[in-house]
Amino acid sequence: MHELANPVLVEALRGGIVESAHRGAFVVADAQGGVVHAAGDIERAVFPRSAIKVMQALPLVESGAADALGLDDAELALACASHNGEPEHVRVAASMLAKAGVDAAVLECGTHWPYLDSAQHALAAAGRQPGALHNNCSGKHAGFVCLGTALCGSGSGSASGSGTLRGFLSGYVQAEHPLMVRVTQAVAEVTGADLSQAPRGVDGCSIPTYAIPLRKLAQGMARLATGNALASARAQAARRLFAAVAAAPFMVAGSGRFDTRVMQQLGARVFCKVGAEAVYCAAFPELGLGVALKMDDGTTARAAEVTMAGLIRRHLRLSAADAAWLDLLADVPLVNWRGVEVGRLRGAAAMSR
Repeated sequence: MHELANPVLVEALRGGIVESAHRGAFVVADAQGGVVHAAGDIERAVFPRSAIKVMQALPLVESGAADALGLDDAELALACASHNGEPEHVRVAASMLAKAGVDAAVLECGTHWPYLDSAQHALAAAGRQPGALHNNCSGKHAGFVCLGTALCGSGSGSASGSGTLRGFLSGYVQAEHPLMVRVTQAVAEVTGADLSQAPRGVDGCSIPTYAIPLRKLAQGMARLATGNALASARAQAARRLFAAVAAAPFMVAGSGRFDTRVMQQLGARVFCKVGAEAVYCAAFPELGLGVALKMDDGTTARAAEVTMAGLIRRHLRLSAADAAWLDLLADVPLVNWRGVEVGRLRGAAAMSR
């Protein structure tokens, strides 16, 4: 069993003292695996969950499916998303499926209410129940469906093509399904991790998730950012996905969410993506660097976001306006129900070493 050895990365202050502390590990690395900045156990294998959706979307572009179906930037960005389930997210996911000639009945991601309160309330007020399109992973799964059109050789827009695709997609979330084998192979090759020997779990959206060391996750993100150690088709696919996200950052998360806000503010200078249980992966393309972090206690908004903001603030050369904006995410006031500031979340000393 892994023994807790990671340093405190984020502190919650109240009344001038540290009330709570969040331990974790992070690494900033280049495409060769060289470590630029790190703290904690970066060789510990973690389940990256949704933080590597951009890696899982690579075959969608590499296979030619994205071009064949005419997927636009918003649709490609949604394939990399953990979205709020807002109406625009739902519309774009449905559009992807329509281009493949199928509907939401083929999705195997499950159903939950939209993440955003206002979207939940609007759905309930209309007397409607959530469907698979509201699932935060519906874009990723719609991307899998679109990939399926290339892997099974079905065309879209015909009854026979639709039937062939539906048959092929049955059970696509299983590790042994040809579609998931293709997706897993892309993750393994980008990170350099031997996933055949890695611990395997089941993600919230039912696809397999594999435990990968933080250092390899960061290296993989740096490879996507630079194209180093990637075949030309894969490097081109990575560039296209990064460009799509930079063009449509709302699709990756949505209103009020950290990933969308950061990429709307900083554009193509940062690609960042949260995963469940306080995992984050990011890339700084202009620096050729990748980032991976994991908070031990699994708290995302209280700890992982503060850590990621601090890393972006430290490594990118920012304008005074961008730096001041980012400071608000790296040192966050805590307010009570009356709006009174009662404390702060801030990076701990280990962040600056």
